Amino acid sequence: RMRSLARRRRWICTVLILVAMLLGGTLWGHPMDERNSSFVRGVEGTALGPVIYLGATHMATGLDHILFLVGVIFFLYRPGDVVLYVSLFTIGHSITLLAGVLAGARVDPYVIDAIIGLSVAYKGFENIGGFDRWRRRPSTRGAVLVFGLFHGLGLATKLQDFTSGGEGLVANIVSFNLGVEIGQILALSIVLVGLMWWRSRPSFGRHAFSTNTVLMALGFTLAGYQIVGSLLY
Repeated sequence: RMRSLARRRRWICTVLILVAMLLGGTLWGHPMDERNSSFVRGVEGTALGPVIYLGATHMATGLDHILFLVGVIFFLYRPGDVVLYVSLFTIGHSITLLAGVLAGARVDPYVIDAIIGLSVAYKGFENIGGFDRWRRRPSTRGAVLVFGLFHGLGLATKLQDFTSGGEGLVANIVSFNLGVEIGQILALSIVLVGLMWWRSRPSFGRHAFSTNTVLMALGFTLAGYQIVGSLLY
């Protein structure tokens, strides 16, 4: 019976990984495109409303960010822990978002998005116990903070593509970051409600491993697309 369950588990994981890789292409395109940001491009001065909207939609529909947060809170049951880890992520991306735009720091978007994809894979690997055999496990809190810094650097690069400097720059940065937090809260609320419901079901224990395996596969798929994109373009 145990062997049968193990074979079934491996088969389910394989199927889910293949589905995840097929879906990875749909996750490649990032929502900060001409469709939802054309009204911001070239805006002179302060544009609080449009920039808040841009930040909120970028985070709420940015599946790479959401997948990372899903991995972060997947096994967090206490509200205090959820607040702590989400706060670490928020602090990280806020620092590099603000500092990156003010300093005019730009990075290759393919490279930074590949790292974001790897952050998703990292959390999936950690959640399935990938670091359990290590003598010194990486700090989960430190990893969330560091990956938050990378996420923020990506946000800073994209924001500079759609806003001009000069008057109103600081206000626009703060507004964009506020929008990011609004989008993050909305996305996390939905994820938390879904997780709380699922945790009350017996299927959570049975499929937690395969779910995080898929999360890891999606992260590697996202990173792979970005690496290929950097080589082709």
